[in-house]
Amino acid sequence: MSELEFRSPYSPDEFKEYDLFRWKILRKPLGKSIESLKDSFEDNSFHLIAIKDNKIIACGRLHFNSKLEAQIRYMAVEEHLQGQGIGKKILEILEYKAKENNVTHIVLNARDHVIKFYENSGYRTIEKYNGSDTGIPHTTMKKNFN
Repeated sequence: MSELEFRSPYSPDEFKEYDLFRWKILRKPLGKSIESLKDSFEDNSFHLIAIKDNKIIACGRLHFNSKLEAQIRYMAVEEHLQGQGIGKKILEILEYKAKENNVTHIVLNARDHVIKFYENSGYRTIEKYNGSDTGIPHTTMKKNFN
């Protein structure tokens, strides 16, 4: 496997590529428009991508719900690269960024098929999440920082 680079998108073209990647993995299979990716936190979020061979192969986003609470959204890894630690690295970097901002905890709404992934990283189930526009079951999870 070639070298992976983890960083934020830095140009308008790269942000477009990032949006297309998020949409292709997370929303397109559900028949959702690319516009469905955007929310009120988009412009004030920390966006992270993983690049291999000059191509985005993974991503995640962190935003702050309050001074003490961060939220992770839009975690995605190319299907054929899952299980190789790329998602774990994305998660670690997003958590580090949250800790840099002195939050006490992170929340996320995980698709139910990836709950184990988050549990293995110290997240615990809070409740079923019913606010998703995807129609896919989600569970709210939380990780506290001590």
